[in-house]
Amino acid sequence: AMAGEGGAYRLRCSLAGHGQDVRGLTRGLFPQGGFVSVSRDRTARLWAPDGLNRRFTEMHCMSGHSNFVSCVCIIPPSDLYPRGLIATGGNDHNICIFTVDNPAPLYVLKGHKNTVCSLSSGKFGTLLSGSWDTTAKVWLSDRCMMTLQGHTAAIWAVKILPEQGLMLTGSADKTIKLWKAGRCERTFTGHEDCVRGLAILSEMEFLSCANDASVRRWQISGECLQVYYGHTNYIYSISVFPQCKDFVTTGEDRSLRIWKQGECAQTIRLPAQSVWCCCVLDNGDIVVGASDGIIRVFTESLERTASAEEIQAFENELSQASIDPKTGDLGDINADDLPGREHLKEPGTRDGQTRLIKDNGKVEAYQWSVSEGRWIKIGDVVGSSGATQQTSGKVLFEGKEYDYVFTIDVNESGPSYKLPYNITDDPWLTAYNFLQKNDLNPMFLDQVAKFIMDNTKGQTLLSTSAQFSDPFTGAGRYVPGSSSGSSSIPAADPFTGAGRYVPGSASNAVAPVGGVDPYTGMGAYQSAAAEVENIYFPKKDAVTFDQANPTQILGKLKELNGSATEEHKLTEDDLIILEKLLSVTCNTSSETPTAQQLQTLWRAVNWPEDIVFPALDILRLSVRHPTVNENFCSEKDHVQFIVLLLKFLNPKGKQANQLLALRALCNCFVSQAGQKVMMEQRDEIMTQAIEMKSSNNKNIHIALATLTLNYAVCLHKVNNIEGKAQCLSVISTVMEVVQDLEAIFRLLVALGTLISDDTNAVQLAKSLGVDSQIKKYASVSEPAKVKECCRFVLNLL
Repeated sequence: AMAGEGGAYRLRCSLAGHGQDVRGLTRGLFPQGGFVSVSRDRTARLWAPDGLNRRFTEMHCMSGHSNFVSCVCIIPPSDLYPRGLIATGGNDHNICIFTVDNPAPLYVLKGHKNTVCSLSSGKFGTLLSGSWDTTAKVWLSDRCMMTLQGHTAAIWAVKILPEQGLMLTGSADKTIKLWKAGRCERTFTGHEDCVRGLAILSEMEFLSCANDASVRRWQISGECLQVYYGHTNYIYSISVFPQCKDFVTTGEDRSLRIWKQGECAQTIRLPAQSVWCCCVLDNGDIVVGASDGIIRVFTESLERTASAEEIQAFENELSQASIDPKTGDLGDINADDLPGREHLKEPGTRDGQTRLIKDNGKVEAYQWSVSEGRWIKIGDVVGSSGATQQTSGKVLFEGKEYDYVFTIDVNESGPSYKLPYNITDDPWLTAYNFLQKNDLNPMFLDQVAKFIMDNTKGQTLLSTSAQFSDPFTGAGRYVPGSSSGSSSIPAADPFTGAGRYVPGSASNAVAPVGGVDPYTGMGAYQSAAAEVENIYFPKKDAVTFDQANPTQILGKLKELNGSATEEHKLTEDDLIILEKLLSVTCNTSSETPTAQQLQTLWRAVNWPEDIVFPALDILRLSVRHPTVNENFCSEKDHVQFIVLLLKFLNPKGKQANQLLALRALCNCFVSQAGQKVMMEQRDEIMTQAIEMKSSNNKNIHIALATLTLNYAVCLHKVNNIEGKAQCLSVISTVMEVVQDLEAIFRLLVALGTLISDDTNAVQLAKSLGVDSQIKKYASVSEPAKVKECCRFVLNLL
């Protein structure tokens, strides 16, 4: 009967090895047909199929974490590691990278500030990690390239999509976010609780599962195509069958469910409360890991099905399980109304249907198996018994897992407080932190500690030095106020906050302030049949905006000074001083600008924004002079100087100010002092400058591209990969909106400069999909420099 249309799954084998819950599984690349498991016992294990029988053999056990291991993924083969690598994430906040034949880590990635609970690998060696610290990080070999910030609670699931540069994160804030080149492009809402797992169906579709007991199928464009119901409790993991849209899920209702054509085709109950993880092997067999530490493999293949004895042993184990009615797996139970054993004579109507009967005062649960045509006992239903939690930290508090979350009423009238607790925590320390966090009277210390001990029936684990802490939390280190959902979210980072971009919000266009191509006459290069030499990059020196018309600038300054309020008005002497400063900085005179001139300029650039632009233009020209550069970029003054310029990069501000502030920032790069400040403040400056991409003014786009190019010049010298990652993200973002070919040309030179002589930067650019973004410029006819520079860049990619 089982050879017919997609036979039913039956047990292939049960594998003991791990000492505690199996929390993560992934199919391995090497050895073929194998898989890797990770556990709360702090190890990862590599399993290979046993050629002779239906079992798997443990090849080796990998150790490197100082706490529970919660997730695992395979990094695809590279020239250096032809068998690929294994990445594991843990409660110690670290990610360990292993080769397939060494039990100790090759290296450890540090950077997350809380449990790392999800990993996914992409092309070109990139790795994406998700953590309870609310961030996801993108890694390339042993370095963090970028941090994705935007979720307001723990990130439980991450996936890299097949299309380059696209990434997904699922969080306890109930949302899923799509990231492109490090910025949030879209947020998917619909789940009503913590999102726990993600699985990719195609370039355009993916699945998610959540604590709301539903699975959702989404289109990348944002719409939810379907919701699947079947589980009766949290769904922890989801895995897709190779080459089709069918999938499997596991959860807190003790079940593995197999979904075909959008329906739950089969339900397999397990003798463990929490079925944490699953993965599908290439041959379609399903591997599941659970809270009893056992790994079980199920198969449709008759050749690989376990012996009758093993299947009987599995069923016996299942029938002896005790089911706690409180978990709601079986709905509301009223023992008095239940039928007796004769009820099992009637066949079930669908696979996985459950039926409760009462036999000698005991309540038993059975499940119908279509393939076997019989009721299989799945456990005894036990009465509810106080606050015991057999499972490993499943109560959620603020998006993280704990063994217990107690509700404490300090006095009748006041509010009640939640107290999360793990059996590895010290009851006294937890009580103390709880009182502090909630500003409660320390007198209650004994009472609260005693309450915890009474209600956990003294369940404590062997004391493993204080730094270890539990179930997927690290709650041991619960520092008062540290996990409060909202307050601790760091300021938006350059690669995010994308929500704030307001496309096309720039106000009416201002007449361009003449922009001459600093790379003058390059357009004249005729690419004859001769091989063109790469004269474009890596660029060694900053590009500046030098074009000046002092007479016009001063004329405008005087005219606007007439309309300035008394407090801002400059005297005749002030105007003469500024005229002098302009002539000193625009002509190659041997004179040096004076302190008095700079003080007057500082007063002028602090004018109201509707009249400040001529003063900004004087600043833009004079900051090229070493003396002025050193003055404004000095230790003591640089902060207010940068703050002033960034204030003008407000998308709602005046375009003339935006343009001149960008040009002034570009001109800061002429001297050592300016370069140092621009590099120190890179994060803030780039985050603010990229807002200018939504302008509709091509001169602003050219200035933004030039700023990026000047950063690329500096980064090429110091080889700071985090800085390069930020720069690449800006280039990729700005490329999408800019039309002007001069701006495109400068972005191409910046890109070429960033990736020259740096294989990591080349890999990162590829993983962001920059190559496919720039291909179209290889066929631009005029100006020829765009096409030539683009081809040189593509040669590196």
